[in-house]
Amino acid sequence: MKAIVIFGASSGLGLAAVRYFSDQAIPVIGVARNPEKEPDLKSLCQTLITCDATDKQSVEEAVGQLPKDAVVLSTMGSFRSDNPVDYIGHRYLVDALELNGIRRFVLVTSLGCGDSWQYLSDRAKAGFGGAVREKSLAEAWLSSSTLDYTILRPGGLKDGDVTEQGELSQQVEVHGVIHRSEVACLVHQLILNDASVGQIYECVDPTVSY
Repeated sequence: MKAIVIFGASSGLGLAAVRYFSDQAIPVIGVARNPEKEPDLKSLCQTLITCDATDKQSVEEAVGQLPKDAVVLSTMGSFRSDNPVDYIGHRYLVDALELNGIRRFVLVTSLGCGDSWQYLSDRAKAGFGGAVREKSLAEAWLSSSTLDYTILRPGGLKDGDVTEQGELSQQVEVHGVIHRSEVACLVHQLILNDASVGQIYECVDPTVSY
């Protein structure tokens, strides 16, 4: 892998992914609305790009700076945000990647998206169902694109080290949590596996407790 581009690099799962791939000596291009929010990004990333993913022109300008052979990972999310990025930001991103001939894209959403909605509890649907529905729309837009995509739906996210115990599954009911760093490790595995193109996976870590 020559380089990985991480959208949502300044916090949460995106920052954990930046740290993970940097530790693997893989060049990281970090993209975030406010990259200065996390001082460590300057040392961890080969390049930093400022981008407001809710602005189509900003997304197109950011994608226009990327190498054609880069792998793009998006961890963008906007739970309880007044300006949600989950659907519209990913729609702009997918369209810009297609336009610029950048093929490989990994989208991280969450358990409960798409056909896994049926497994969400009523409490979860009430608490964060709106964000899950936005992410489901992003999944639908991506899956109907021409990109070489993989979608990963992690369970509840926690801070912690890579355990190498994260489990990938498909089309079965799963519940649980997982470290952000472990999600990054699983993303790395999926990127290296050509059979993951066009696939959707769930992931949790049975060794991590709530």
